[in-house]
Amino acid sequence: MNRIIPTIAVILVVLFVLSLSLFTVDQRQSAVVFQFSEFRRVLAEPGIYFKVPLLQDVRYFDKRIQSIDEAEPARIQTIEKMNVKVDSYIKWQIVDVERYYRAVGLDESKAVDRLRNTVNNMLRDEFGKRTVQDVISGQRDAVMARVQQVADADAARIGVRVVDVRIKRVELEDSTLSSVYERMQSERKAVANQLRAEGSAAAEKIKADADRQREVILADAYNQAQQLKGEGDGKAAAIYGAAYGKNPEFYSFYRSMDAYKQSFNRKSDVMVVDPSSAFFKYMKSPLGKEAPAAKAGK
Repeated sequence: MNRIIPTIAVILVVLFVLSLSLFTVDQRQSAVVFQFSEFRRVLAEPGIYFKVPLLQDVRYFDKRIQSIDEAEPARIQTIEKMNVKVDSYIKWQIVDVERYYRAVGLDESKAVDRLRNTVNNMLRDEFGKRTVQDVISGQRDAVMARVQQVADADAARIGVRVVDVRIKRVELEDSTLSSVYERMQSERKAVANQLRAEGSAAAEKIKADADRQREVILADAYNQAQQLKGEGDGKAAAIYGAAYGKNPEFYSFYRSMDAYKQSFNRKSDVMVVDPSSAFFKYMKSPLGKEAPAAKAGK
């Protein structure tokens, strides 16, 4: 019995010492061992580790990706001298615990303030070179890439990596909304007027081209008509000539009948002609010969 009590006491002392000497590091953390508040070593791999009881102390640092959300949107001015409210966030991660500790100690707010100031300054610089349209849609990706690059280079000095920088929202201030709307209206009107002018010019060009083509078509048609008319007149003259050569008397009779038809087409027509004129010779005689009385008078 006298031996059991000391053994139990020794075991308890050993367990107590072990509890003070053993500590664990999981995969989400990095641990820093301090001795008399002085930096000794960094433990980045998960596992069970030992430390000297009472002489050494352990502090943990989160190595997961963390976020910084702005409490209030930053007020930034564009190249157009327009104030906009920019709401952004930052994703960052501790990658060098020793450098991080030597830069900011155990105060995480120092690292957060530094990252926030760097990103806001870069946003002001980049927005100051661009218009509202550029930072909203046109060149937004380029702005974010540039801001992240500079912020990551600065964060590396304190053992931090900037994983991502994003703009959640860009809003115009109320004081500038009316002027923006007026400028948008004037720009749209200018574009509309330009389009109308271009449309009118195109319409005049099309009309002029159509008129030119019309004149060309009419001229070609007139020339073709004249040519066909000439060919027809030539053929008609040839037919008339051939008919006259075969039977001159019948040809003369046919032409006289046609003349009678044209002359007496309407009842209202009046014609004053000497009855003895050759025009009426086929009315006097179907054969076109003079009557016997007329011959005797001569």
